[in-house]
Amino acid sequence: MSIQTTLKAASEGNILVDLSHQGLLKVMGDDATPFLQGQLTNDVTFLDANKTHLTGYCNPKGRLLALFLAYKHQGAIYLEFDAASLPSIMKRLSMFVMRSKVVIEDASSTVRFGVAGEKATDALGTIFDKLPENAGETISQGESTIIRLPFIKPAFEIITSAEEADKIKTSLTKDLTIEDAVAWDWLAVQSAIPNITTETKEAFVPQMVNLDVLAGINFKKGCYTGQEIVARTHYLGKVKRRTLLAHIETSELPKPGETIWDAAQQNIGQVVRLSPALESGVDVLFEARLDSIEDGKLNWKGNTLTLKTMPYSLEYEK
Repeated sequence: MSIQTTLKAASEGNILVDLSHQGLLKVMGDDATPFLQGQLTNDVTFLDANKTHLTGYCNPKGRLLALFLAYKHQGAIYLEFDAASLPSIMKRLSMFVMRSKVVIEDASSTVRFGVAGEKATDALGTIFDKLPENAGETISQGESTIIRLPFIKPAFEIITSAEEADKIKTSLTKDLTIEDAVAWDWLAVQSAIPNITTETKEAFVPQMVNLDVLAGINFKKGCYTGQEIVARTHYLGKVKRRTLLAHIETSELPKPGETIWDAAQQNIGQVVRLSPALESGVDVLFEARLDSIEDGKLNWKGNTLTLKTMPYSLEYEK
């Protein structure tokens, strides 16, 4: 199956995607919640059987080391993120456990899959008694947890046991087609959901990748690593750098962290996330100085960036 066929299925159809390509940490123990509360940008105490959220993990300078989808499943807290970053993030978090009653495990083998499309809701409704209606809502039933994701199409992530997964997938494939990770990444890029990779770690303050707009920062919670910088960015004026969505007509795939230039060939930002585009070329999420986008002549390796409409409101002065 060609990439274009896969992307067409993602844009027009109703898909089921195995999510084992994403890393997953399991954090458990009596002190798991207070421990993570002192590490992450969002309020961990809000996580329960009905709520999930995006959250950042920063260094002391307020620069993102990782970006997690955080949720609870069967009593433990799970952090889903870039798989290549997992070893270093697991090691760093473990350094701060000390005497806390916390256990951190690599749970990447946990069965997870995503479903998206207009038929996804109806298909899941034949299996589960109730589904989350709004982005960030979570519902648990039996051995399964269902998360409503902030995507441009109705999209859900299901975490379950291997036995239950077989039953659920058998039922879902009556209405949904099985696609690979390319389809899921395309949906994430079109939804302007950023990612932090090994190439971009420590490059961005959370607001630079729109984490505040995506409800990934709680400014009323207690202290956490990097909080002073994140709070200062929030309270001392407008954010001057943001992540935007653009198309590049090129046969070459950019890489996260590669430079975006203006017309004078000045470095004004970098690639955050990308996916092959639906027809041709590449769609990218890129972070840049907002005052640099005025002339509309941004480029990557000489290839022009054509700005696309963001799927969520992002206020800034042009």
